[in-house]
Amino acid sequence: MQRGVVIIGAGHGGSQIGFSLRQEGYDGPIHLVSDEPDLPYHKPPLSKAYLKDVSQDVQILRAEKAYVDARIELALGRKVEAIDRQAQAIRFAEGGKLRYDRLVIATGATNRKLTLTGHDLEGLHSIRTRADAAHLRAAMNTANDIAVIGGGFIGLEAAATFALLGKSVTVIELAPSILGRAVSPVVAAHVDAEYRKLGIRVLTATGIDRLEGEAGKVRAVLLADGTAVPADLVLVGIGATANDALARDAGLTCDNGIVVDATLASTDPTIFAIGDVANFPHAQAGRRVRLESVQNASDQAKHVAKTIMGKIEDYRETPWFWSDQGPMKLQMAGLSFEADRHVRTGAPDDPAFSVYHYAGDRLLAVDSVNRPGEHMVARRLIAAGISPSAADLAEGPERLKNLIGR
Repeated sequence: MQRGVVIIGAGHGGSQIGFSLRQEGYDGPIHLVSDEPDLPYHKPPLSKAYLKDVSQDVQILRAEKAYVDARIELALGRKVEAIDRQAQAIRFAEGGKLRYDRLVIATGATNRKLTLTGHDLEGLHSIRTRADAAHLRAAMNTANDIAVIGGGFIGLEAAATFALLGKSVTVIELAPSILGRAVSPVVAAHVDAEYRKLGIRVLTATGIDRLEGEAGKVRAVLLADGTAVPADLVLVGIGATANDALARDAGLTCDNGIVVDATLASTDPTIFAIGDVANFPHAQAGRRVRLESVQNASDQAKHVAKTIMGKIEDYRETPWFWSDQGPMKLQMAGLSFEADRHVRTGAPDDPAFSVYHYAGDRLLAVDSVNRPGEHMVARRLIAAGISPSAADLAEGPERLKNLIGR
């Protein structure tokens, strides 16, 4: 009897793989398992549109009928306790099991938690799930002073949302700049300046000693220099760790996520990992990476569906990312790990510009601010292995389009 494909995790990647399998001609059983009770939904709006409007619900990825029509069995609100590789089955925490021919782990990541004194006070929040965002939305209505710990994408997206709603907002970042690991210094400095224009107080190279409270509720963030930042609500955005515990317990190799090969198969050839939980060899970067992005999860889902159907190739998609930061749209293509040269396009005072990252003469990545058209061209340049010269960049978008045959 055909056991079919079981998918653990119903985020963007987990949801996508079931439909991609059907598109590739797979006719066996497909089971999509999630410990959340909701239909799979869009995660990016949780830190923006969902917070702004109390009447807005989450945006589901697909209607329930789509899963029915595609014969994808949903097992929502069910926690997987263990993977039994010998029996090729998953076991549920409440009892029962589900057998598989192929297993796809798409369990994503979990937000890092503060371990400082005061981490257990009421009023601390993070954003990862619908429930997280709903709790935050309810709490922010009565909050006046909000501290955001961590200057990464999600924390900053939420900070802009808070400020636009009239809250007093302070962003506290330990590193020398916000977005330091994500974008070029030029882009980071631009975002910093724009946030200050919104009235957001941005503190960089700033450590935290502890959180202070009153009657069990947070009231201030005490900085390392002794300064107290008033806060009746604290949003923690200090990164995330891969949800690889199931894989570790099952004996799969893990190292900052589930270690997979170039086809996204784990050390057990019947088990694949995709999305935020997968540590994979990146063809263009020449190193292993774990990427937290909707695009990466969805593209890897499509790739694994083809692999299961016998179309075995290495995963080589160009990574790209985006973040809506208040009035700014940030878009990144490629990975700039080895960059040693950077070229900016656009006038120095232009709020729309891009930064091209090179290793020698080879284009590695492009960060764009409010230039969606240029971002699309950049993705095509990187995917095609085309490295425009500084003179090409100076000629503008038409020259770049010509390089890739429009």
